Amino acid sequence: MSNTEELNDWSYGHKCNKAVENLKKNGFEALYCHDSQEVFHYILNEAQAAQSVGFGGSLSVADLKLADKLKGMGKEILNHAAPDLAPEERLAITKRQLTCDLFLTGSNAVTLSGILVNVDGNGNRAAAMFYGPQKVIVVVGRNKLVDGGVEDAMQRIKTFAAPPNAKRLNLSTPCASTGFCSDCNSPQRICRVTTIIEKKPRNTDIRVLVVNEDMGL
Repeated sequence: MSNTEELNDWSYGHKCNKAVENLKKNGFEALYCHDSQEVFHYILNEAQAAQSVGFGGSLSVADLKLADKLKGMGKEILNHAAPDLAPEERLAITKRQLTCDLFLTGSNAVTLSGILVNVDGNGNRAAAMFYGPQKVIVVVGRNKLVDGGVEDAMQRIKTFAAPPNAKRLNLSTPCASTGFCSDCNSPQRICRVTTIIEKKPRNTDIRVLVVNEDMGL
């Protein structure tokens, strides 16, 4: 093994497996995936029994291009990020996601000790992660892993996730202009609801797929 990519995959592979090991200790069903194609096929298989599938607005999931495939399988797609939706339609979809058969999302950060940390603007994605849907699949690219605890996870979110997401959503926040978090009071601030899932919630079937590939922001 000599090239940089192989060495990077080797190093991240150990981190991914450590996260999977500790997620399992925390009660989650966790799985190591070599790449996004493995994730794609896993989700299609898990979706067989689902009638309604909710998409939480995650780029990690969106980049898998699952929606059309699932729709072709006869699934009802609940995607509030779909284009040309009126505000009241988006709100109705986010509420229906809370009781869908299968909810697909990413996580802003995951500690190697197996804790999921997320920050939302409205809280709909975070809420659906831990209560409501029959099954939740969380896709975690290796770039979401942090070596330290919750404080390091929050630092990752504020530094690497929030500014580009605000830019992507065309929001009028300082970070969307400067690229740096200023802990603003902007009306369009997206850092409003923080959730820390330390252990698997008792009544929610959560599968965490840790992928040895960069996914999402």
